[in-house]
Amino acid sequence: MTFSRKLPDFPWDSLADHAAKARAHPGGVVDLSIGTPVDPVPELIRDALGAVADEPGYPTTHGTPALREAVVGALARRHGVVGLDPVAVLPTIGSKELVAWLPTLLGLGPGDVVAIPALAYPTYEVGARLAGAAVVRLADGEPPPAGTSLVWLNSPSNPTGRVLSESRLARAVADARAVGAVVASDECYLALAWTASPVSVLLPSVNGGSLDGVLAVHSLSKSSSLAGYRAGFVTGDPALVASLLEVRKHAGMIVPRPVQAAITAALNDDAHVAEQRERYRARRDVLLPALTAAGFTVDHSEAGLYLWSTRGGEPAWDTVAWLADRGILAAPGTFYGPTGDRHVRIALTATDSAITTAATRLTP
Repeated sequence: MTFSRKLPDFPWDSLADHAAKARAHPGGVVDLSIGTPVDPVPELIRDALGAVADEPGYPTTHGTPALREAVVGALARRHGVVGLDPVAVLPTIGSKELVAWLPTLLGLGPGDVVAIPALAYPTYEVGARLAGAAVVRLADGEPPPAGTSLVWLNSPSNPTGRVLSESRLARAVADARAVGAVVASDECYLALAWTASPVSVLLPSVNGGSLDGVLAVHSLSKSSSLAGYRAGFVTGDPALVASLLEVRKHAGMIVPRPVQAAITAALNDDAHVAEQRERYRARRDVLLPALTAAGFTVDHSEAGLYLWSTRGGEPAWDTVAWLADRGILAAPGTFYGPTGDRHVRIALTATDSAITTAATRLTP
């Protein structure tokens, strides 16, 4: 009954008053606070989902061989990752559940330390708390302290859109290994590059030619508009993936069979990913100059779905209120860590017309 007390308040609940103000705008709200896809699921994916709707048996936790081969093929074509063993691929129920439960699935608990970026997706901290582990936030380039068991990397970053260079990622992997920590790289935005070229931790140039202690977490929510399907996967160190598989089999953490078919279809087709990327690029090209003209500075944001923005360095919640007065809802940077207190995260995940409306409302 007290388990939930381990957790922080759900951040978006605190936006309720500002959301109400934004909704009261004569033109309605443009909600840019959450990265929720709004574009249609590609037809080829919907067809794949429906094609196996009449399969009454239990799905396999490990995923179908076709799914695992599709992961290997997509990572090679899209990100230059070669030589990956399909056995070391495991589908997940989206990426959030894997992020939230990874410390527990790895056997972490009280006395363990989970290191996360100074500005980070809130679920990294939630996962550590669920396991009873301690959390430490690392400044840019700061190595994890002795006793760290798990290090989260995230490039491109949520919320900042920052892209770490190949050499910087390699240094982070080496630093984690120096203290005996597992490296988990959240690569959910890897396919959405704008002004920099993100790389995977699965590349030999990053991991030193060894996947030992390395995991890469991927999601199809953004690149294939599959947030509603809960479609993701984890891969990397074969021994770690095998361990995760054993626990997940016992716990019933299984991706439904129709979703497995959808994942397979999505990973075997690159055209829809390119089309979706261009949709987001076009929205970015509308919103970014509008923010700049309104007096905002957009920092980082080299990739991903967000514009990490500050309005003259004012407190984040003041900026949220200023935007809500104009019918625009954004997320305060404090949701992602104490050092985000002068920024807001503005999502590109709205329709073309909504993005145009937001840009118009920002026009001085």
